[in-house]
Amino acid sequence: MKIHEFQAKELMQARGIPVPLGIPVTSVAEAVAAVEPLIERSGNPVVVLKSQIHAGGRGKGRFAEHPDLGGVNVVLEGKDGGVEAAKGRVRELAAKMLGSTLVTVQTGPAGKKVNRLYLEQGIDIARELYLSVVLDRGASRNVVMVSTEGGTEIEEVAAATPEKILRAEIDPGLGLLDFQARELAFGLGLDGAAYKNGVKFITALAAAAVELDTDLIEINPLVVTADGGVMALDAKMSFEANALYRHPDVQDMRDLSEEDAAEIEASNYGLSFIKLDGTIGCMVNGAGLAMATMDIIKYVGGEPANFLDVGGGAEKEQVAAAFKIITRDPNVRGIFVNIFGGIMKCDTIAQGIVDAVGEVGLQTPLVVRLEGTNIDLGKQILDESGLNILSAADMKDGAQKILEASR
Repeated sequence: MKIHEFQAKELMQARGIPVPLGIPVTSVAEAVAAVEPLIERSGNPVVVLKSQIHAGGRGKGRFAEHPDLGGVNVVLEGKDGGVEAAKGRVRELAAKMLGSTLVTVQTGPAGKKVNRLYLEQGIDIARELYLSVVLDRGASRNVVMVSTEGGTEIEEVAAATPEKILRAEIDPGLGLLDFQARELAFGLGLDGAAYKNGVKFITALAAAAVELDTDLIEINPLVVTADGGVMALDAKMSFEANALYRHPDVQDMRDLSEEDAAEIEASNYGLSFIKLDGTIGCMVNGAGLAMATMDIIKYVGGEPANFLDVGGGAEKEQVAAAFKIITRDPNVRGIFVNIFGGIMKCDTIAQGIVDAVGEVGLQTPLVVRLEGTNIDLGKQILDESGLNILSAADMKDGAQKILEASR
């Protein structure tokens, strides 16, 4: 689960991690009204208007409707007009940004609609750095990564100058140790007040990652101010879905408008679904088998349209819901059902498919491969349904058949 920048900063601020003052808004009127109190509280006549979407690269992003306008805009207080000049500039920018589609390197060409903005105080920046705490699933540990190349995509740094990325693994029994935080701050070239503040910031962020069960906290840029302060100018945060039950306050931050409608519907039925860009819909039981099914589809020359794991104990209602979700995708030209019946019985899958087709019809080719518990009964249900279903002997056979049929 992802949250917006302003929400991530709320969680950080509650844990004593320095962030700029800011006010989230959802309308032009709210944006204009926020200008004066923000300038008064911060004492800085510069304010920044930021698009809030679940994607990075906003600073370099461009609006489809306003290609000359970026996703992050600095608003200066006019020397003559004062706060009123800033209000006028905010009104102009907010009117263009709200409701428009922001395209970044992470949204793809389709972009994302901007429904809210974040008005934030300007900061006197001396240096820009990079800091993240990411869950390394291979090592089963959180890893702190820092770099002097703040404000740049970390992928670019890793490709061009990997030696500029410093890492420290966190022992889950001990947490980030003092010497590790000091080494990282020293590696960033911090000294004096900035060094002390950097050590505190890194330590607090590592602790927040454990407390909140995040799989990523990324601060890019982490800025050093002229007086030696260290502050999160941007913040990206995502959470381990299996631990959300421990964090109802974080769950309340979920913004459904930023998520795919099919994925939301699937989660309501307890299904694991991720929308992809291909044309072959997949319905599989078990995450490992689902991954293998997508692999075999690509191996024979196709592209999967989704990852869909109905789980080991799904009922026929869940199977029917899964089938409907797949068929609603206009890009799907064929569906491959690949089931190994262990806990999940083949007849349950078969009946769910028949029920779903009875409701929504079958407009695309369907290939089914069944193995395991109650396989004969499952095949009987499909055979007696009168549906035009192709049977597959194994996974590769099924992938080849659905690819050919979809063409």
